[in-house]
Amino acid sequence: MTDVHDSQTRSRNMAAIRNSNTKPELRVRQELHRRGFRYSLKNKSLPGKPDVVLSKYRVAVFVHGCFWHRHNCNYFKLPKTNTEFWKNKISANVKRDTDVIRQITDIGYRVLVIWECSFKGKNKERLDSLFERIILWIRLDEKTSGILIIPD
Repeated sequence: MTDVHDSQTRSRNMAAIRNSNTKPELRVRQELHRRGFRYSLKNKSLPGKPDVVLSKYRVAVFVHGCFWHRHNCNYFKLPKTNTEFWKNKISANVKRDTDVIRQITDIGYRVLVIWECSFKGKNKERLDSLFERIILWIRLDEKTSGILIIPD
């Protein structure tokens, strides 16, 4: 199937996609703040500039878009046009993600990866449950190293 847009329209659409302050990022920040957590954004002193850093708990949070970071869910679909470019681009993103997570855990931080699809089609009770799980992990496991991926 060919692209429904001409190359100029597709280029304009792709350029408009945000790489920070996305709706899922804003939701995570809002919930953390509402629950009393203080954090910094895009901490340049840490590898990969995590979206949110909870220094007190030594937690780095990445909010990944399912397309850009190749999540195994319904929201990732490799484009049918320029497939080789997209395959290489997204594979490089995934490799960089893996390297960054290793680097951050090596310096004693825990990593929380929240996938964009976690917020899709969820009712308020399910989102509250999701954030309760996240908060428990942040608070209760602060002495352990590790990675939490939502959804796992």
